[in-house]
Amino acid sequence: MGRTVPAGGGVKAAAPAPDQAAPQAAARPAARPRWWRELLYILAFYSIYTAIRNTQGSASVSVAHAFRNARSVIGLERTLALFHEQAVQHFFLGQGWRPFLSFWDVFYGTAHFVVTAAALIWMFRAFPRRYPLWRNTLAVTTALALIGFATFPLMPPRLLETVDPRYHFVDTLRAVGGLWSFDSGAMQKVSNQYAAMPSLHFAWALWSTCVILPAVRSNWRRALAIAYPGLTLFAIVVTANHYVIDAVGGAVALGVGFLLGSALTAVLDRRSRRRRGGGRAAGEVRVPPAAAGPAPGPVSPRPAWEAGPAPSPAPSSASSPASCSRARG
Repeated sequence: MGRTVPAGGGVKAAAPAPDQAAPQAAARPAARPRWWRELLYILAFYSIYTAIRNTQGSASVSVAHAFRNARSVIGLERTLALFHEQAVQHFFLGQGWRPFLSFWDVFYGTAHFVVTAAALIWMFRAFPRRYPLWRNTLAVTTALALIGFATFPLMPPRLLETVDPRYHFVDTLRAVGGLWSFDSGAMQKVSNQYAAMPSLHFAWALWSTCVILPAVRSNWRRALAIAYPGLTLFAIVVTANHYVIDAVGGAVALGVGFLLGSALTAVLDRRSRRRRGGGRAAGEVRVPPAAAGPAPGPVSPRPAWEAGPAPSPAPSSASSPASCSRARG
């Protein structure tokens, strides 16, 4: 009589270790952030930003210092053939288009907040995996702007005539009208009118375009997203609130903010994955000893009193499909 050979050669594949599923769990995208927690973060951050920016209002900044910095900016723009802000404003003032200028005053005072907040909320709801990166980019960019405000107080064009009558910029918020004006005593006390470099209006507008443009498909939405920074640049120039160089500074702040925000997001993501993976980063596999089994090695010889007749070697044809499916006689 021959021996029966089990199907598959009698070798069973080892079951995967339970902990090997951990990397897959850690690699899954994080859950959507809690909306109320995000709201608290944003409100707290903006409150701190506002308090630092407006510390003691414009009265805490030397007028002479802010004016010297403004003249330096104007000198640089003249060297680069960029100093056209006064000509642009006077062209539209000369047309007598008060409703047109009033519209840009309102745009300057509202779009800065409304569009940015709408883009942030939309990103949170529609693209939760992309949201942390762009939230962190916005936060870092805004923090970098605070450094610029503190180290380089800059008198905006609309205030130059109060120091040097050779400049003829017009404060359209006061002369034409908008939703509010810096001319009120209360606004002067709680705002820093020399917080102009970099332009957060332009930085936030460019940030909104970076958030919206990759996610929209219709041509008119894409056109609006592309045009928005340009419209913002026109608004800050025609209302005499910024120089063109301020917008360049805003773009640089956003670029650096994106690099630092990306690094911050990567660090926070690794920490989150370690917490969700039981203290291990993604890609780390720990197989417990029970699951790993004994290490393979040579079989110890049996004692002489247990030794029996040596089994005959398996025929070479035992590995063929036919021999694995039937008994041999």
